[in-house]
Amino acid sequence: MSWTSNARIANVSLFCEAREAMDEIIERLLTLADAGGTADDATQLLAKDGTALLRELLQGYVDRRAEREQRVDVVGADGVERSEVRTASRRVETPVGEIEVKRLLYQAPGVDGLAPLDATLGLPDEKYTHDLRRIVAEESAKSSFDEVVELIEKRTGASVPKRQVEELAVRAAQDFDAFYAERIVPPEITDDLLVLSFDGKGIAMRHADLREATRKAAEAEPKLHTRLAKGEKPNRKRMAQVATVYSIAPWQRTSADVLHGLREDRDAARPRPTNKRVWASAQRSAQGVIDDAFAEAHRRDPDHRRRWIVLVDGQHDQIKRVERAARKVGATITIVLDIVHVLEYLWRAAYAFHKDGTPDAEAWVEHQLVKLLDGRSGGELAKSMRLMAKTHGLDAAEAKSVEKAAGYLVKHTRLLHYDRALADGLPIATGVIEGACRYLVQDRMGRTGARWSLSGAEAILRLRALRTSGDFDAYWQFHLAQDHRRTHTSRYANGEIPNPLPPTRPRLQLVK
Repeated sequence: MSWTSNARIANVSLFCEAREAMDEIIERLLTLADAGGTADDATQLLAKDGTALLRELLQGYVDRRAEREQRVDVVGADGVERSEVRTASRRVETPVGEIEVKRLLYQAPGVDGLAPLDATLGLPDEKYTHDLRRIVAEESAKSSFDEVVELIEKRTGASVPKRQVEELAVRAAQDFDAFYAERIVPPEITDDLLVLSFDGKGIAMRHADLREATRKAAEAEPKLHTRLAKGEKPNRKRMAQVATVYSIAPWQRTSADVLHGLREDRDAARPRPTNKRVWASAQRSAQGVIDDAFAEAHRRDPDHRRRWIVLVDGQHDQIKRVERAARKVGATITIVLDIVHVLEYLWRAAYAFHKDGTPDAEAWVEHQLVKLLDGRSGGELAKSMRLMAKTHGLDAAEAKSVEKAAGYLVKHTRLLHYDRALADGLPIATGVIEGACRYLVQDRMGRTGARWSLSGAEAILRLRALRTSGDFDAYWQFHLAQDHRRTHTSRYANGEIPNPLPPTRPRLQLVK
């Protein structure tokens, strides 16, 4: 059963098709009930025929708006009066299906036509309404574009092809930067630590959207034709810079507390991050994203009363960018090297002295870790590890992992004051940013075989960030306002859209 605007009943009433559709649904439900149908049978009938009914109701609504439209004076932002008026129609795809919108189109030679009724109805330029665009935006943040197409087909009365799904997702995310730049964030009244953390995650991209250096490397002739030679990389990924800013209460603990936490991987007393915002960008530079994070922190603590902590993984360029961004906002920061990255180096060194996966290797790592947590410097620990390699008679190949760990500790010794960090209640692990990398990037962007365009990847990263940070609803209202300004307000003289509908009096209700 279907009702379309191509075969509408003559002008008996605006909603006569909807009423007939309603009567037919009731008749079908009565027949189904008498035949002993299940509740599932009834809900499936309503899901199919009820959507068609809703479409007829919506069609009646826009027809009523068109019926009441009156002529107005229309002058564009270009100063040209549109004095030629004709009735025009457009097809619009909504969550309940496609409808036809009739309205007056105001035209003049050499300029674009304007339709004030489109503005009062809040219609976008393209075919798909904002409600449908929101469904696309929210679902694209969670599922592949193919899955979004399938979901819309199954759960709504609309149809959106895959290419349009990707284009709508890109348009839905276009106001992300403006939203956060213009959002009024009241300073946080708290003494909690203000924590920033950063990391990078690669996204498999289409060749044309790789960064220039990666693209050139990908175009280089490989040494072998059937496989990559040692040291060669596929060169098909573009790095997304991931950032997070959050607040957390100080939590003083000892080296024994840290060891217990590592073993149990949980602690009921551990404070949880609050007011957490996470985001990522493959389009912007790493410095740009880090600058944005410091700007966000500055909005939260403009007087810099709180203690700012920056958790890093030890990457040299990242630390330089962090220090540069801190200077830009005039903030004093405490940089802490992620303890988990340190542990990775210690574990590799442990296997030079003990067999892989043995209790002896684990005990050695814990022993070195306790030294660091209790205040031994990275230089001291590196010296003892190198001495141990000599006493064990390790050759250069066997001692490679030990030397690598020692070099890492020496290089970052100024960031390894874990005894002070624990005493001051500072976080020493980058679990929040690691989780953000996994959720924002890997879970959605890392699907097998996926190759992203830069615009598509950036849009999905933004939409996922809005959902994760709990800002999607606020963002969508901002986006609707911005889209209305772009699509309608900016096209009229003085930004004033003439109202094409006559004033109405409130309907009187009979009170018994």
